[in-house]
Amino acid sequence: MATLGGMRDSEWSKILGWPGYRVYQSEINESAQTLHLWVRRKRGNHKLVCSGCGKRVHEIVETYEREVRDLPWSQYRATVVIELYRVRCPDCGIKVEKVEQLPSKAPFSKRFEEAVGRACESAAVRRVARQFGMAASTVRAIDLRYLKRWSAGRRKPALRQMGVDEIHLGKKQKFLTVVSNLETGEPWWFGRERKKETLDEFFTQQLSAFQRSAIRAACVDMWEPFRQSLGQWAPKCRIVYDKFHIMQHAGRAVDEVRRAEFFRKGGAAREVVKGKRWLLLARWVHLHTDKKRQLNQLFALNRRIMKAYLLKESLGRLWSYTYEGAMLRYLKSWIDQLRWQRLKPMEKLARTLLDHLEGILNYCRIKVPLGVVEAVNGNIKALLRRGRGYSDLDYLLLKAQRLAATKTQFLVLQKAA
Repeated sequence: MATLGGMRDSEWSKILGWPGYRVYQSEINESAQTLHLWVRRKRGNHKLVCSGCGKRVHEIVETYEREVRDLPWSQYRATVVIELYRVRCPDCGIKVEKVEQLPSKAPFSKRFEEAVGRACESAAVRRVARQFGMAASTVRAIDLRYLKRWSAGRRKPALRQMGVDEIHLGKKQKFLTVVSNLETGEPWWFGRERKKETLDEFFTQQLSAFQRSAIRAACVDMWEPFRQSLGQWAPKCRIVYDKFHIMQHAGRAVDEVRRAEFFRKGGAAREVVKGKRWLLLARWVHLHTDKKRQLNQLFALNRRIMKAYLLKESLGRLWSYTYEGAMLRYLKSWIDQLRWQRLKPMEKLARTLLDHLEGILNYCRIKVPLGVVEAVNGNIKALLRRGRGYSDLDYLLLKAQRLAATKTQFLVLQKAA
């Protein structure tokens, strides 16, 4: 068996694995742990393609060399010096030939960029930059090219059930509107702010008239500008109000009751009410035994808070009905319980539910996965935390789409196994 320094050029070519190219010279620097390989076309590889239009050409203008970084070989950093041609294209003029192993003008091979891109899927850019010994900006540019090639090579699924929600980013750029595909669980589009004009931009610039007519359902919160935009551009789709946001309104109503009781009570009773906000917002089934004991102590001293909490918990059963008549009867019975309770925040919540009754009942008419919107938002927030923010929304969108797609593939393989 030949040693690393005594390998023949044919053996280098087999290990390199570039189709249509062979190694004709190699150089190893053991002290610097670097490996240089000089490669050129094999004798039978006569196909020349223009990098501008992609058409086959025949006339060669000149030959030159280009140096690119390739995957490391053990502890050696590998550099490939490839012999390339400038060709004359009838349509584009003089252009560089197109080589599959070199997808861009950057000094990196395709498989090296794919390795960096895959590393960025599970780690922060700064960590990947330390791993490969490059600047963070270089790794970010490689990752963006990797994601663009992945996005261009796949078939984008149709949008039949869409989710619309917003993410709070901070003081400078307050909101990010997120449009997601509920069937695939991936984000479709990002827009700045959460105005009607924001969603109008999505419908006019991202979708054709046929694509807009194909939307059957839209899961949204009770934000009126979103409803107006959907009514204008997708009038045939059914608007379904998200359970998560409705329960958020119920949680705020309970918190208003808690604050009113905190200021009304005095002495030891006020101390019992103090600091129980997050306990009252949590679901009873998700609480540990000690937390339930604390709530029971609070309920024993204040029945108004207990009634508001029980009303909030019972409202969650509304989405367990599949027949709209049964759902409507349960909602009416829930509202009837408020008649003698004198809980103003809960009465305000009941009026809000009645104003948006059609969107609540639409859940029985067309089933949509309610938790997908929040799951997509959770993935986006995780990416924002890991990357410490993104100034390029297109880059963030590609990252979120790739994250959703890889998770989907994993689930499919897991079910098949």
